Amino acid sequence: MTLVGYHASHEQLPPSVLLEAARAAAEAGFGAVSSSDHVTPWSRAQGESGFAWAWLGAALQAVPVPFGVVNAPGQRYHPVIIAQAIATLAEMHPGRLWVALGSGEASNEHVTGEPWPAKPERNARLLECVEIIRRLLQGDEVSACGRVHVDRARLWTLPDRPPPLIGAALSESTAAWCGGWADGLITVHAPPERLRRVIEAFHAGGGEGKPVRVQVKVAWASSDDEALVAAHEQWSTNVLDPVLMADLETVEQFEAAAAHVRPDDMRGAVLVSSDPKQHVAWLHEILDCGADELFLHHVPRDQQRFIDTFAAEVLPEVAVP
Repeated sequence: MTLVGYHASHEQLPPSVLLEAARAAAEAGFGAVSSSDHVTPWSRAQGESGFAWAWLGAALQAVPVPFGVVNAPGQRYHPVIIAQAIATLAEMHPGRLWVALGSGEASNEHVTGEPWPAKPERNARLLECVEIIRRLLQGDEVSACGRVHVDRARLWTLPDRPPPLIGAALSESTAAWCGGWADGLITVHAPPERLRRVIEAFHAGGGEGKPVRVQVKVAWASSDDEALVAAHEQWSTNVLDPVLMADLETVEQFEAAAAHVRPDDMRGAVLVSSDPKQHVAWLHEILDCGADELFLHHVPRDQQRFIDTFAAEVLPEVAVP
């Protein structure tokens, strides 16, 4: 059966509201929940940014489905702290957590006051963090003196089995690199030919046989115009070039960069339609590119109507054997 999950966007809704949305999604038939992990939103219109790890403790207890989170260790987070957080949640909720690891964005990481490295250096730092986290989750005592320093760290509380560490990638080159170390891939939907190349690059890089998760940004409402207006209001700062987005630091910079983004510019980055059948067709297209699991991120704020509508008209057509 194809797993279709719900994405909880901490940048857009308060954590208490997201918790209720995750509960409603699971009750409606969504098979899992993924979440973001930011210290800041991308715009004042989004206006939130709860602490993902505190939220996960509550969400895993309240909602009986698997959960995932996307995290960037190495600057704002020391890998020992992330390893301890992973181990604690996985010990309490065996088999229900996966963690995606990426190189991060300056908007979250600049708060440390440390310089923001170029992409190759960020990737090298991430790989060091992955190795440290993996060894700690295996029960090793770890010391390191590279891009990240660790002094005789050990986790005393461990799960019976470490959860999978997934690679987060948007480009073919990063996906291929992730194939060499990650237990799976998470990426964001793109036009079919581009998405297919990203997934194939992951497989060619060593990821053959490992699960591929795709986060799909959708906007649904009673009319196409309503859906498009809501998507533009919430997500206009998120359709910029990923290279630019990785280096911008403040909400004000994102808003300035997106000042000329028009509502019609949202199409493609967000799948906008009032017709559930069109969303079904789009999701099957993404599955045909090689995705194993889909996580739907409803970009407009209204989550309950989206959950109800997609549970009734989309999930039965997509989450099937």
